[in-house]
Amino acid sequence: MRKGARAAVVGGVFVALVGGASYGGYTIVSALDGNTVSGDRAAPAKTGPPDGDEVKDASAKFFAAWEKGDATTAASYTNFPAQASSLLSAYGQAAHITGVEITPGAASGTAVPFSVKATVSFGGKSAPLAYRSRLSVVRGASTHRPLVDWQPAVVYPGLKKDDTLVTGESAAPPIEAVDRDGAVLTKDKYPSLGPILDELREKYGDKAGGTPSVELAVHHADAGAADTPLVTLAKGRAGKLRTTLSAGAQAAAEQAVQKFAESSVVAVKASTGEVLAVANHRTDAFNAAFLGRLAPGSTMKIVTAATAIDKGVTTASGPAPCPPSVLWEGQTFHNLQGMRPNENATLAESFARSCNTAFLKFTPKFQDDSLTREAQDRFGLGRDDWKTGIPSFDGSVPAVSGPDKAANLIGQGQVQLSPLNMASVTATATTGRFRQPFLVSPDLDDRELATAQGLSAGTVAQLRQLMHRTATTGTAAAAMSGLSGSIGAKTGSAEVDGQARSNSWFTGYRDDVTAAAMTQEGGHGGDAAGPIVAAVLRAAG
Repeated sequence: MRKGARAAVVGGVFVALVGGASYGGYTIVSALDGNTVSGDRAAPAKTGPPDGDEVKDASAKFFAAWEKGDATTAASYTNFPAQASSLLSAYGQAAHITGVEITPGAASGTAVPFSVKATVSFGGKSAPLAYRSRLSVVRGASTHRPLVDWQPAVVYPGLKKDDTLVTGESAAPPIEAVDRDGAVLTKDKYPSLGPILDELREKYGDKAGGTPSVELAVHHADAGAADTPLVTLAKGRAGKLRTTLSAGAQAAAEQAVQKFAESSVVAVKASTGEVLAVANHRTDAFNAAFLGRLAPGSTMKIVTAATAIDKGVTTASGPAPCPPSVLWEGQTFHNLQGMRPNENATLAESFARSCNTAFLKFTPKFQDDSLTREAQDRFGLGRDDWKTGIPSFDGSVPAVSGPDKAANLIGQGQVQLSPLNMASVTATATTGRFRQPFLVSPDLDDRELATAQGLSAGTVAQLRQLMHRTATTGTAAAAMSGLSGSIGAKTGSAEVDGQARSNSWFTGYRDDVTAAAMTQEGGHGGDAAGPIVAAVLRAAG
């Protein structure tokens, strides 16, 4: 929370009775004014979307009251007046925004775009504020009046329920984040780093040696989210914060994810755990690369293969037959359409082709917690103890029985991972050591990084063999084509209920760099996530 600022909650719970009420379309006249009650019906209540005149009239009244700073009146022209009044009051009070001028644009149906110009003032300092937003006009469910459809983003784009606008001394001094070689990392040059830089400022601003700014910012309802600065009234002194990122790898990651909507990627230096790049292309500011919780599909077969090898079930050159289907606990599992069965396949062959049934046949040879133990003890997943420097998710591989026991082995069922987790899995698989990924050196704040047992040299050699074959002659070959050095990869396609297309997953390595990407509804692993990973490996290698 910011010093010297009062915050009002968007969507607060207090209730104010605003305006009057209508009842069933009848005109009701009080006997107290000496008039008699007429039994005549009033004009029928309007239904359906508001017409053009109603849209213009309702929005104009809302804008006029907002410009005057009359939060209660402005809120009365919305369909949720209590919530609207809370934020509109905060706009003038906690956020110290005055001199509001609103210019509506041409309406499109019931939608009205508009621009806002205003002034933010605090402690003798002031700065201009200008932005664009939009609103929609709907018909009130009970009043049948045309009303502004209340959304916090009407007041400022991107605001969500229970977010607040505040102006004051920043909770954390500004930072100048730099990469591993000292290159400055800015939101303008690396847009998807914006929320991450805010998180780094929130956590390390004091430790970096800067002094606070005076600024207008969004204070998010999510207690784990850093404030988002909007306007700086007085600059503080930025403290320098060195990160593990590589400007070159980050630039490649930013460019690569832009080619596929809802995509995220992470690159890690396998020998140290240092995060070299993290990028997201999303319609929101969510850091899915670090915080995503989605089924990883067949990329999980890296962990499943390691489990089978470590338990002595098979080896890279040992049997892993690929039948057309597998029945387990009443559920029949199939391979992707077009995959030819091979009852004589080895593990290397089934891994490279991404044969689901070959891995599902391990189910009766595993205990309910075999995959869980491998994930936690060898790969460091699912213990809620990663300390990367910013909020992150360290995976979930629960012990289960029934059909999900089988589904977990192919990265479906109840397994949930992020691209960060999968980049770490590949780093462990190719080096034998689990090195918890991190974005800021633990020496800065004495964080204790997570540890795990890791893998034997024999298991590592076999996993590298499996992944190299996949990258050169298997399902990952097209995406990894042209990459030099020591390479390996694994594709994944994760089916999600309600989605027309599967999520695309891909993880790979090139020499000492590993990377993993996920594209929601991107299709097969090599279709979307594969090119993203290949581009990052090409730049980071």
